[in-house]
Amino acid sequence: MVQPSKWDAGLYDEKHSFVYKMAEGLLDLLAAQPGERILDIGCGTGHLTAKIAATGAKIAGIDRSPEMIRQAREAYPQIRFEVADATNIGLQESFDAVFSNATLHWIREPERVISEVARLLKPGGRFVAEFGGHGNIAKLVAAAERAWLELKLPQPMPDPWYYPSLPEYAGLLEKQGLVVTYAILFDRPTPLEEGVSGLRNWLSMFGGAIFESLSEYERNRFIEETVQEAIPELFHDGQWVIDYRRLRVVAKKD
Repeated sequence: MVQPSKWDAGLYDEKHSFVYKMAEGLLDLLAAQPGERILDIGCGTGHLTAKIAATGAKIAGIDRSPEMIRQAREAYPQIRFEVADATNIGLQESFDAVFSNATLHWIREPERVISEVARLLKPGGRFVAEFGGHGNIAKLVAAAERAWLELKLPQPMPDPWYYPSLPEYAGLLEKQGLVVTYAILFDRPTPLEEGVSGLRNWLSMFGGAIFESLSEYERNRFIEETVQEAIPELFHDGQWVIDYRRLRVVAKKD
């Protein structure tokens, strides 16, 4: 799994609340019912997990980041949160539904995640997920690659993300015995918070897996150069709007 070694949970909540605030439609697809047992993979600081819990479902949240889980437990002590890797969850119980938002594009071993999902679902259970799909942040990545080249950093620039096409991911689900009942790949241009500082904040939060091996000086130069490269296409009227493209799927275990 290629993820930043450490997440800043405070920065995530303070500057990047769009990650969970834009998931209302996904919660509608989940349609959690009172008493259902649900697992939230990549729960972050727990805000969506809490919304699902409010339906009366019995939910547990897992995340690879101890910092995220610590903050989630502090905010929602009544909900069960565990540190766990999505490729090897370790739980032996079964669930009516497995849910995931904005997490699976960080995991470059999708087969292992889907195998765990299939193992944990009860017969008839459902998997509801949204994450970056093919073409996600393509303009931003192109700007970052130009910056990397301009600064003569070691080639190639690290690529920490997994952005599959719809047919590719549907095929992986079906190989694990999950029947795809809904799937869509859609553009979702996403305004960043904090105006002119928005992209710097985004890169500081989510770019760590790209520049983790760089010195502090190189990292700062890379961020500033990427910002300059991205301005023509992604900064308009005092606002950064990132070219997100999301893959949303629902699959059922027979």
